[in-house]
Amino acid sequence: MATRRSKGAPRGSRGGKRPRSVSAGGYIADGSSARREARTDQVRLNKFLADHGVASRRACDELIAKGKILVDDELVTELGVKIDPTKQKVTVDGAVLPGTEDPRRYYVLNKPKGVVCTNDRREERLKAVDLITDPTAGRIYTVGRLDEESRGLILLTSDGDFSHRVSHPRYGVPKTYRVVVAGSLDDESLDKIRSGVHLSEGKTSGARVAIVKRAKLRSVAMVTLREGMNRELRRVFARVGHKVLELTREEIGPLVLRGLKEGRFRRLSRQEVEGLLDMSDEQAALYPLGSTVDEDGEGAPRRRVIRRASRRRGGSGARQVRRTTTARRGSGPRRSRRRS
Repeated sequence: MATRRSKGAPRGSRGGKRPRSVSAGGYIADGSSARREARTDQVRLNKFLADHGVASRRACDELIAKGKILVDDELVTELGVKIDPTKQKVTVDGAVLPGTEDPRRYYVLNKPKGVVCTNDRREERLKAVDLITDPTAGRIYTVGRLDEESRGLILLTSDGDFSHRVSHPRYGVPKTYRVVVAGSLDDESLDKIRSGVHLSEGKTSGARVAIVKRAKLRSVAMVTLREGMNRELRRVFARVGHKVLELTREEIGPLVLRGLKEGRFRRLSRQEVEGLLDMSDEQAALYPLGSTVDEDGEGAPRRRVIRRASRRRGGSGARQVRRTTTARRGSGPRRSRRRS
């Protein structure tokens, strides 16, 4: 029997808002996979191995099937088996993995130009994960990406659910960039960027733009986005006739670049992880940047909500929603235009 969504709950959630606190010790983010597993003593063996940096979950399944893993000194080849890390001993190639310490890690890095955001072992260029020299990091990966020519804040973690909530545009965590472009940004170009620009993937959701410096040869702007299409800012500014010369991500939610030298990293505090999760709100993501959201959801942009609903329904229902919206906008029946 399906569970009904409670009144006032964000779309996509069941029974109200998701909790977003962080437990003490190990920086376990509420709403992440860590929190769900903290409720019980048992965890899947392949996930336990992956969290300790042995390999990916799929590769860990292959190791289990090949008889490479011992649990309490006994060979385990069955997939899907669960263990109690606090009571059982797991051995990989003669090395015993620690079971009581939470392996999840959260880092923030000031990525230099020329560093790529990938975990591909065949990649010969310097990777962001290579700059995290913490010996206890385990298997981590970047939360989202910054292209090779960009610099600034990038998060790295071993918590997949935390990564999803921070990087996916559905949750609307704002990210602010310092953008240096060629030429002088006029008001018309700024209005287009703020309202949204059409790219190959579709129209962007718009951005908050503040001019820092405007000159004939180059301009500097601070731009805040909630989504993250591939090289979005470079393509958006190119669309309005300005080449991006420099791009630096200076903020991710409550985190700021100030105080972190280029190429350096640090671990996130418990409060910082909590702050990022507090900003990952599905309902707030429906609102324009800078607007306020009340508890009843009043003031939400009608067009954006209808479009999201239509994509979920699909089929004829989606077409009916679009026709209704068009009829409301117009003052009368739609007529075809003919050239005179």
